Amino acid sequence: MAKIAVEVKQVSMRFNLSSQKVDNLKEYFIKLVRKELKYKEFWALKNVSIKVNKGDRLGILGLNGAGKSTLLKIIAGVLKPTEGSISVKGKIAPLLELGAGFEPEYTGAENIYLYGAVLGYSRDFIAEKYNEIIEFSELGKFIEVPLKNYSSGMKSRLGFAIATIVEPDILILDEVLAVGDAKFKKKCEAKIQSMFDKGVTVLFVSHSLPQVQKICNKAILLERGEIVAQGGIEEVSAIYAEKTK
Repeated sequence: MAKIAVEVKQVSMRFNLSSQKVDNLKEYFIKLVRKELKYKEFWALKNVSIKVNKGDRLGILGLNGAGKSTLLKIIAGVLKPTEGSISVKGKIAPLLELGAGFEPEYTGAENIYLYGAVLGYSRDFIAEKYNEIIEFSELGKFIEVPLKNYSSGMKSRLGFAIATIVEPDILILDEVLAVGDAKFKKKCEAKIQSMFDKGVTVLFVSHSLPQVQKICNKAILLERGEIVAQGGIEEVSAIYAEKTK
């Protein structure tokens, strides 16, 4: 019997969108105290349930605003669902918004420990892998420079090096990563491929149907936060292709 790596049970995610313009923090607090703030409810996900078996590669398909990235962030533990529950068995490498937890005033070296903590790695583990992270990122002496002086490519390279330092059981990918120059991108792709070769469980979001078909064996199709199809990759991608004609 297949072991379940990720189980999502009846998950819904609500965001409150302000229906009026507030110009500054003072005005916001005045309106808050007077209970004059009005919100529109937006449900990014509605009653989503999936089971991903160990070793499966699940493609998450859907148009913009379907809830794909929200679902990945909930599984990765970045967001807490409004309703429902998540069960994850094993270590996760979340390649989502690389470096989203970075502090621009800190050096690259300091951010290795900070971002590592955000991803749930212990200080001892980061200390053990510190040189390996710097070597992979190819930042050299720039590791002692504050992040506010980094280019976006340098930040992504450091983020990728930290996020992939674990030997993950589950790899979460939001779009194929365009990290740095062509040479470094190849290096990242090789690292991801090595994880695939070890039988890692994959959750993959992409707008490119050929990419999903190449990587995944199963898929779900999201539409306005709800699952409208799930099953084998060929079956679900045929439904998606029909909807995007």
